[in-house]
Amino acid sequence: MTKTYDIVIVGAGSAGSAIASRASEDPTRDVLLLEAGADYPDPATTPFDLINSHNNSYREHDWGLGYSPTEGRSAPLPRGKVTGGSSAVNTTIALRGIPEDFDEWDELGNGEWAWDKVLPAFKRLERDLDFPDADYHGDAGPISIRRYPERELLEHQHAFLDAAQSLGYPSCKDANAPDSEGAGPHPMNKLGRMRVSCAMGYLAPARARPNLTIEPSTFVRRLIIEGDRCTGVEVERDNGTIELVRGHSVVLSAGAIMSPAILKRSGIGPKRELEQFGIDVIRDATGVGGNLCDHPALAVSCVAKDASIIDTDQPLIQTILRYTATGSDKRNDLQIELLSFGPNRRGRATFAIAAVLEYTFGRGVLRLASADPHVAPIIENRFCEDDRDARRLASCFRDTLAFTKAPPLEGMIEELAFPNLERGIDDETILKLCKGRSSSGYHPCGTARMGPKEDPQSVVNEYGQLHALENVLVADASIMPSVPRANTNLTSIMIGEKIGEWLRTSPTIYGL
Repeated sequence: MTKTYDIVIVGAGSAGSAIASRASEDPTRDVLLLEAGADYPDPATTPFDLINSHNNSYREHDWGLGYSPTEGRSAPLPRGKVTGGSSAVNTTIALRGIPEDFDEWDELGNGEWAWDKVLPAFKRLERDLDFPDADYHGDAGPISIRRYPERELLEHQHAFLDAAQSLGYPSCKDANAPDSEGAGPHPMNKLGRMRVSCAMGYLAPARARPNLTIEPSTFVRRLIIEGDRCTGVEVERDNGTIELVRGHSVVLSAGAIMSPAILKRSGIGPKRELEQFGIDVIRDATGVGGNLCDHPALAVSCVAKDASIIDTDQPLIQTILRYTATGSDKRNDLQIELLSFGPNRRGRATFAIAAVLEYTFGRGVLRLASADPHVAPIIENRFCEDDRDARRLASCFRDTLAFTKAPPLEGMIEELAFPNLERGIDDETILKLCKGRSSSGYHPCGTARMGPKEDPQSVVNEYGQLHALENVLVADASIMPSVPRANTNLTSIMIGEKIGEWLRTSPTIYGL
């Protein structure tokens, strides 16, 4: 007889790891955590690309996905395929969204996600080493967070902050303070060089629990649906064996790309799209795969006068500027940050200054390319097709160009490798660049967004429960109604914290 688990979690990423840890704190619940990628239980034998927080891991533990940022273009979309998910491969930026982000979620009918409701989860997940006594920070959570002090900043990172001051931007010691703005050190979930991923922070201490089972190298093909209920998942092992795994409650935490893809392969999605691939339609759920949100970005590439300052073995990112576009009513809707190193262009050492749009109006879409679970979905971001987005990113890019003329950063730049100033930098030229060259900040979300059942485009309710089916919930970046004005990893962990706690303390919500 096949064992039936109380909770089956699909995906050991940022949210899934937190859910597994919190839900398994109840010793009476049998929790199974499934991960398509590898697992490294011993930190001493964890590969260096997962330990090294100074740069992303781009290939060794990646899904190999691609996306179309704008029409006619394609590019890789790195996503972590390993326990810890993208928290195990990313840049370790531990930036919160601002209160207004979550209050907007509340206004859309998700009262459990207002700022005052999510702050306790943000505090619970973190061990803030710089501001442990602040009433909006936590001091004992599984994810250690610190900021680079001045003495640890690279020369050009220090120059970026000085340039921001010379341009009139305020200084900011703690970008995670609710009312913060301005330039300062990035909050980061790293200790020295070590990346404090969710595999390390959440799973490592939970592994000893006899009621938590972690099964890596297990690819989830689809949900098992019997009548109006989800009773488990169909999985494929590394050796090609296909099995059924049973659960009283199934939690999809496979991420903003894979969770909607699994739903669609299971017959839950837009009817016309499913019928196109011969998938039996269980529920016509038009919102699945829609509402794709992300942060479009465009970077200025700078050739360094002194090539010795460019060292790819040093931290990629250390500092950040958050500010508001002129005339905008969306606070901190823009971001500028310096990347310590960039592509080597014809033997010339470069660094970059990135302009990032943090509050977006435009939306993309995720569609199936095939009913075959091993064929990656089609990801179309459609960056800057909304003119409101294009014009604010263009203004941010012009502000970014101003940094290249501000002391002391100006003195460190030989010339610009991009954009080509000889082609002009008038407003329309910059606008055209944003519409044609914007790329992802690698923060996809929103593809199974939460909202009231009366909203035909919402996929789950505020507790993550699927509108279309019983006994299954989605708990990852998919359910965000909109992308927060911050890197999404900390918000994804917060989602796992909240839903993991509900599963532990209020299991009747989920029929447990």
